[in-house]
Amino acid sequence: MRSMHFMRPARWFFAAVLLGAQLVPAQAAIFEDGEARRAILELRQRVDVIQQSGQRSADEMRRASEDGTQLRRSLLDLQTQIETLRVEMAKLRGQNEQLMQEVSELQRHQKDMARGVDERLRQFEPVKVSVDGLEFQADPDEQRSFDAALTRFREGKFPEAETAFSAFVRQYPRSGYLPSARFWLGNAQYANRDYKEAIGQFKSLLATAPSHVRAPEAALSIANCQIELKETRGARKTLEDLLRVYPQSEAAAAAKERLSRLK
Repeated sequence: MRSMHFMRPARWFFAAVLLGAQLVPAQAAIFEDGEARRAILELRQRVDVIQQSGQRSADEMRRASEDGTQLRRSLLDLQTQIETLRVEMAKLRGQNEQLMQEVSELQRHQKDMARGVDERLRQFEPVKVSVDGLEFQADPDEQRSFDAALTRFREGKFPEAETAFSAFVRQYPRSGYLPSARFWLGNAQYANRDYKEAIGQFKSLLATAPSHVRAPEAALSIANCQIELKETRGARKTLEDLLRVYPQSEAAAAAKERLSRLK
């Protein structure tokens, strides 16, 4: 394309020269030499203008071609950037989904941990219990220890029951179970023929909780221990005190029967 544009001005130039060559002799008689030279100069100026115009057109087309090439490169770069952004966005979406899943798992784990902590805390929270007509608050471990000791006694495992109740009394000296624990400890010791120790537990119950529901039975058990120890006088006085302090109790009826046999 560029060669054709350069050829056209050249053709016009040669045609003009030929035309001038033909016109000059024909008009030599008419125009003077100055006018001929002026005409030739004007013709040359026109040819120069035409050549310059052709050159400008060629330069403009070259620049347009270069601009088009640069534009295509820019478009390709832009497309490449767009594709790169799409890939990055896809990666980010994948990472976001993974993060959401991890957050969900973490929240579920935290809920499970909180639930587990609540359950463990409840194991240490005091519970309301009712034993021998008394209601009080007790630690879960305290409740389990008492129940385990009482279970051994009811199974007839008196040595184990004595050991368990002795440990309970030492570990929980302020427990609401204490009067009942002393009562069953005394009975386990009685079953193990440890009468003196049994008397000590029953007397401790009467001294600290004289109005306890087990108090009349504790007094009767003291008398039974004294009878086993051949302490007849002491047993008689214990039974008489029982009848005086707890006359309406079931233990009082048994005390009357034992007094009748001691006479």
